[in-house]
Amino acid sequence: MIRLDGISKQHGRQILFMDASCAVFRGEKIGLVGPNGAGKSTIFRLVMKEEQPDGGMVAIDKGTTIGYFSQDTGDMKGMSVVDATLAGAGPVSEAGHKMRILEAQLADPDMLDQMEQLVEAFGEAQARFEELGGYALDAQAREILAGLGFSQESMDGDVGALSGGWKMRVALARILLMRPDAMLLDEPTNHLDIESIIWLEAFLKNYDGALILTSHDREFMNRIVSKIVEIDGGELTIFGGNYEYYVKQRALLDVQAQSAVDRQEAMLAKEEAFIARFKARASHAAQVQSRVKKLEKIERLEPPKRAKRLRFDFPDSPRSGDDVAKLEGVKKAFGKKVIYDGMDLLIRRGERWCVMGVNGAGKSTLLKLIVGESHADDGKVAVGASVKMGYFAQHAMELLKPEDSVWESLVSKFPKASVGSLRTLAGTFGFPGDDIEKPCRILSGGEKARLVLAQMLYEPPNFLVLDEPTNHLDIGTKEMLVEALASYEGTMLFVSHDRRFLSQLSNRVLELTAPEDPKDPSPPSVRVYGGGYAEYVNETGHEAPGIHA
Repeated sequence: MIRLDGISKQHGRQILFMDASCAVFRGEKIGLVGPNGAGKSTIFRLVMKEEQPDGGMVAIDKGTTIGYFSQDTGDMKGMSVVDATLAGAGPVSEAGHKMRILEAQLADPDMLDQMEQLVEAFGEAQARFEELGGYALDAQAREILAGLGFSQESMDGDVGALSGGWKMRVALARILLMRPDAMLLDEPTNHLDIESIIWLEAFLKNYDGALILTSHDREFMNRIVSKIVEIDGGELTIFGGNYEYYVKQRALLDVQAQSAVDRQEAMLAKEEAFIARFKARASHAAQVQSRVKKLEKIERLEPPKRAKRLRFDFPDSPRSGDDVAKLEGVKKAFGKKVIYDGMDLLIRRGERWCVMGVNGAGKSTLLKLIVGESHADDGKVAVGASVKMGYFAQHAMELLKPEDSVWESLVSKFPKASVGSLRTLAGTFGFPGDDIEKPCRILSGGEKARLVLAQMLYEPPNFLVLDEPTNHLDIGTKEMLVEALASYEGTMLFVSHDRRFLSQLSNRVLELTAPEDPKDPSPPSVRVYGGGYAEYVNETGHEAPGIHA
């Protein structure tokens, strides 16, 4: 369906591809991997003809329809969520939009004098909508939007009033509704919660077209793709299998490549030693010249490129008391919506609680109550003796000063720290060398998250409260964070949609299950599981509340 034949591409001085080739066949599900800036998004733009290769060609089979989801949603103002989703479907969306305008006009008392014309126009629009399969498409759009976390009420609301993350979901829903012959998905899980990610997995598994995706969610990649295309050093390398298989194969190939380099270096050292020993002896002149010529013709092997592995080791934190946080009879409501009513919870030293629950169940509210950003309407929230708390909030990145550089952000937080220790900290969290001079206003979401985590973990608290800490982080940084937190000796309470993070770090699960009817004012039911996320999945038979295996 899609072929890249000997493509070359350069951005400024950076060479992205040199005579690179690969093909995508119908039904294949491919994961694109490579370091940041390697050219993953450029591949998508080349396929979409948004960019042209400097050499070679991109060929697409005639009649192939392609849907492309990127992180740029564009302007969606003035439409309902459903209309914006249907907008990707062409003429049917125009007919549906016209029908909804006429519906509103028919209900407008000020337009009674035009009722006859409006009824006629509505009948024509409705007939056209039905002719194009609009009613079936509308139902499909609503099913997809529900899968991505929208309530029925929000589907009819103005898309322009949504946050950037929810607009991303609308843009993704539009592509999924298209069901094109090929889908290009650039980080589709970035703004999704765990329930929506699991729903999307099921959708993509049943999708029979070609799929090319990038994702920082390792588990998502493992479950979806059956082929990996690695972009590195201007080359495309194909691996059959999922992401886990790719990691193992890449490590094996690196070991083999390093062994070949070591063997060649040993051989070269031996030959060079012979030449140095006998170059002054006339009796060995012919042998020396022969070996010199032999060495000149040998193509020197390059050692395998290895991405720099980030590693962070926690300094010792002060020991807290045994009871770290305690909620007794806590009630919390927002207007008529009751979040908690009589909530009891005890968090003990060394426990690692993950909080599970659908949108609106009160996960972030619980964290805010414990850290003191919100206050209970009734009941008691107490933090134990000698507790030093660190809180990563979803809005934490917005608190960085745009005009400050990475370095200034660290120095202002730790004015007494040595230059060397702060440079090490910056490098550990992905800001080596001159990257520390970057102003915060130009940092990506992932870079901002790394900077906030660096500020929080340099002088580690003994109680970490983390609200979606892995959002926007690439796989390498997530691995570093999981590895670091696995050796952390303090207490943790966290919300995350990354299943690897959940399974590796939790030893307690708090499940909040909201009523199925969104109009039901009852608070979420609270259930505690005395094991980690893996045990929770085994016991409940589902990976998240409301999702059944």
